[in-house]
Amino acid sequence: QVQLVESGGGSVQAGGSLRLSCTASATIAGSDCMGWFRQAPGKERDGVAFSAEDYTYTDIPVKGRFIVSRDNAKNTVELQMNSLKPEDTAMYYCAAGCRRRSFDFKDWAYWGQGTQVTVSS
Repeated sequence: QVQLVESGGGSVQAGGSLRLSCTASATIAGSDCMGWFRQAPGKERDGVAFSAEDYTYTDIPVKGRFIVSRDNAKNTVELQMNSLKPEDTAMYYCAAGCRRRSFDFKDWAYWGQGTQVTVSS
């Protein structure tokens, strides 16, 4: 069982930046997925960005503002979030191990506990 631990959430004003980090307790193969989802109250868990085999996938609402990066040697994945908007407010979850490369949370096996990001206007 892989454990994922996130850090770096917090509160920021609109236009600000935050950086999230996630460390896996076991090796996640470079060819396997590792990335980020988010879930706002009353909404479904949505994919944000992830990395697999030197490719990165970024969902449209955050494209150009959020950057996912990964260090396979350290089993870590990070999410740099810039130009944050109030609608980015959510619990952010680190995820790993996908059966296919998709933003559908049902395709992913391992999850962190989540870290809260709150953006005020």
